[in-house]
Amino acid sequence: MKKINLLIIILGAIITFAGCEQKKEATEKPCEMKKYAKVKLTANINHLSDNQKEMLKLLFDAAKLMDEIFWVENVEEKDAFLLGIDNEKDKQYAIINYGPWDELNNLEPFIKGYGAKPAGAQFYPENMTVEEFEKFEDPNKTSLYTLIRRNNKSGELETVWYHEGFKERIQKAAALLEKASQLAEDEGFKNYLNLRAQALLTDDYYASDMAWLDMKDNLIDMVVGPIENYTDGLFGYKAAHEAFILIKDVEWSDKLAKYAQYLPELQKELPVDQAYKNEVPGSDAQLNAYDVIYYAGDCNMASKTIAINLPNDERVQLEKGTRKLQLKNAMQAKFDKILVPIADVLISEDQRKHITFDAFFSNTMFHEVAHGMGIKNTINGTGPVRKALKEKYSAIEEGKADILGLFLVTKLNEMGVFNETDLMDNYVTFMAGIFRSVRFGASSAHGMANMLRFKFFLEKGAFTRNENGTYYVDFDKMKEASNELTEKILVLQGDGNYELAKSWIEADGNISPQLQQDLDRVSALGIPSDIYFEQGATVVGL
Repeated sequence: MKKINLLIIILGAIITFAGCEQKKEATEKPCEMKKYAKVKLTANINHLSDNQKEMLKLLFDAAKLMDEIFWVENVEEKDAFLLGIDNEKDKQYAIINYGPWDELNNLEPFIKGYGAKPAGAQFYPENMTVEEFEKFEDPNKTSLYTLIRRNNKSGELETVWYHEGFKERIQKAAALLEKASQLAEDEGFKNYLNLRAQALLTDDYYASDMAWLDMKDNLIDMVVGPIENYTDGLFGYKAAHEAFILIKDVEWSDKLAKYAQYLPELQKELPVDQAYKNEVPGSDAQLNAYDVIYYAGDCNMASKTIAINLPNDERVQLEKGTRKLQLKNAMQAKFDKILVPIADVLISEDQRKHITFDAFFSNTMFHEVAHGMGIKNTINGTGPVRKALKEKYSAIEEGKADILGLFLVTKLNEMGVFNETDLMDNYVTFMAGIFRSVRFGASSAHGMANMLRFKFFLEKGAFTRNENGTYYVDFDKMKEASNELTEKILVLQGDGNYELAKSWIEADGNISPQLQQDLDRVSALGIPSDIYFEQGATVVGL
């Protein structure tokens, strides 16, 4: 009798195990597509001339080359990688993620045969150790624009400039930009395209960055080249290739222009000791709104950028300033398809009236403004904050931009300058935004920043969780907590305190079981985490 019972138990365990395996297989693969909502990326281009439309076609072609380069930086050649995937849904999901790792699920591999993603992607040899890199003596090894490779003969580390490592595609892209410049009707854009072509060929982006900020009246814009360093999870040193093609919304841009003049004054008002706000942001900052018609490369992987603050070069930011680009059509899509549905589940019913697109837009805009403020170089002479904080920089910087952005909205409102929204709208929409962004996971700089902020707000009583699983914002406590968190991050950056950044992320950069249960309720309703695009020349009618 005991043998029979034992046999039944063993058989039951086998059946249960097999069922779990089948379930695991199902949830790791095609069904993950439900994380993304498909959006047609388009804009009205009827006001553009024939020359401008022809120019756009060339810009699309240049952007596609940036996309091809990013595939190599992240995993390998796109065609070679996709050739090994038979299931079409797996292939589609891999295209969204630019590889076999789920960017919104802490880089879990979802294609059979792949293990963990290399921390440094393909910017470094996979078998390179941190100690080996630190012993490697080459002044260019920490450059944004070099690959680290092994010498074919000696096996020793060496640096390869991007324009050499991706020579064929870089030369093609530069030629396309030069050709496009001949069709440009705005002199500033013409100059920028020519200088950007030269920058791609030399990996010296200073002149083209300065020229990009000199443009004021161009209706078409393009961000192109190696820009952000999120993909380098090893050190955060290497910039990844990407491109945006943009159509300016003149009416909305005019509405935003008035805020740029207040940035120097706002820098002085930062809630931190004087040593951490001595830097003066460039006075040529610009706020503009655009409809984006193409994402390529790094910016198109998994979660999509809805606003941009560039250039990243600290020298350019201090000398001239930055341009803050609000991608209005992409922002509207995320608001409608993601933020509002999340708020309907997790925000207290009596505060849902404060979830507005104008608040979402202004929070996002001042997030980008905040990137250009605060401190760019450590106060102890150890160099740029970006290098001091290494791979932790991106999460800390995104956290700074989020919380400092809310501080700026509040200050401008108190000054009587910002009255586009009820300030409570900004705070409640900001809270809903935490739930939206924390779903990106720990592998995302934005996701990590929101985990840290959620824990900080929880400890400070900035919100309460109701018995029905909804969250209620305490305006006064959130305002106080925002000031304290702004100070904490600015001091951490100014001190270049890598160890503090590391220990903070290790301690608070996680999702509690309670929060995970709440996020699971959102996912169970089929609310997407992000969007992906139907995009290209034909989509906009070219």
